Amino acid sequence: MVDAEGSGRGLKRDLGTLESYALLIGILVGAGIFRVTSEATDATGPSVVLAHLVLAPIILATSVAYQVFLSTPLGLQPGGEVLHISSTFRSERLTFLSAWLKLISYMGACAYLADALAVNVLELFAPGSEHGPMVRLSLALGAMTCFLWVHIVGVRWFGRLQVAMCAVLAFSLAVLVLPGLFAIDLTNFQPFFTGGRSGFARALPSLFFAYAGFEALSQAAGEVRESRDRLPRIFLRGILATTAIFVAMSLVAFGALPAADLASSEVPMSKAASTYLPFGAGLIVTLGAVMAVATSLNATMLVPARMAWFMAHEGLLFGNFGRLHATRGTPVTGLVVSFGLAALLLISGRMDVALNIAVVALMMLYGLHSAALIVLPRRKPALHAQVRTGIPRWLQLLAAWASVLALGLLVGLSFAGDLKRIVDAPFVSRVLLLDLTSLELVVGWILLGLLMLRLRTRRKASLVP
Repeated sequence: MVDAEGSGRGLKRDLGTLESYALLIGILVGAGIFRVTSEATDATGPSVVLAHLVLAPIILATSVAYQVFLSTPLGLQPGGEVLHISSTFRSERLTFLSAWLKLISYMGACAYLADALAVNVLELFAPGSEHGPMVRLSLALGAMTCFLWVHIVGVRWFGRLQVAMCAVLAFSLAVLVLPGLFAIDLTNFQPFFTGGRSGFARALPSLFFAYAGFEALSQAAGEVRESRDRLPRIFLRGILATTAIFVAMSLVAFGALPAADLASSEVPMSKAASTYLPFGAGLIVTLGAVMAVATSLNATMLVPARMAWFMAHEGLLFGNFGRLHATRGTPVTGLVVSFGLAALLLISGRMDVALNIAVVALMMLYGLHSAALIVLPRRKPALHAQVRTGIPRWLQLLAAWASVLALGLLVGLSFAGDLKRIVDAPFVSRVLLLDLTSLELVVGWILLGLLMLRLRTRRKASLVP
């Protein structure tokens, strides 16, 4: 258990309510709606609007576990979500794997978001022009480097930049949505399900990325003032606000353009806006897309370093990751290492794999949290007694079970295509072509993590006299 005085461990509580909302909404209203919409549209067409409404209750149900643990003393530090699993299931291996899954998910998300940011920046400054892959890669790496510098300088600067970018994003969303509501052509919604039931099901895991990452707010727990009281409320309100934004944007996009046109574009919202806005206003929407992905990337880069910092303090990772900058209070080692791994994934060019890894790893982690909430009173009554949230226990159980079942189904849908590729193509040939599936990479990452944990355990045992 942690206490209020010692939970910070050197991190600076420089974030307030405004910065917390900016972190949550900024990480959600990003590549999920501005980029993944194209991929989901290719699978199911205008029913993407319905898919957002289907996924929203799953996210809200999943967030209940986070609202509960954040209202306890575990909500005073980053890594509290992993301690929630650890203290409930009392398994060092499960604790490590929870944190390990989160690391790979956010590094995959960093690579995907950096690439999406490069695409939107090129659309902003050179719309319609052809650019070589090296230009796109260089721009993506440059963006990641800039955000790395911001995070090293200090969390206060992260918060200020996030609020400023969210302000620009909010303005651009108003420019996109308000006029767009008067430009909706209902014939564009026919047929509603272009891919049938199977297409709608295939679209759900990729669209989940629009909501995935909502729990990143919990990683700022050690740097948010009065985090036990503020964060649970911000979770609920922020997710509801984001859902309303997603539905409004989807209605406008599909109302303005046929689904086939949206599916073929890497910048679907900008393309939709160009049909009913004058040239200058259309650029504002593209700028909003840049800000949306930038806020997501900025918030995403916060998480892996904090998780590595937490793991080092819990004895699950090497001690260097637990060091903070002497004056800025930032986990520099974790920031640099996570940047390097995300950059390698970006250079590989497998953005589809990066997206799938991020989504599947997070869904597995979310499921563990909901399962921990189900057994919390029985397995950890002392922690349960310190829950401050006003959510009744029956509603907690209903949300947890709904989350576990829905996430299990989504993980199965995510891996269905991977299983077919594994059966159809020999493993050795796919290794030589660097064409491994996200399922194989996630399993490989888990095995690597278990090996590291074993080596770490042996090392600690050898140091005991």
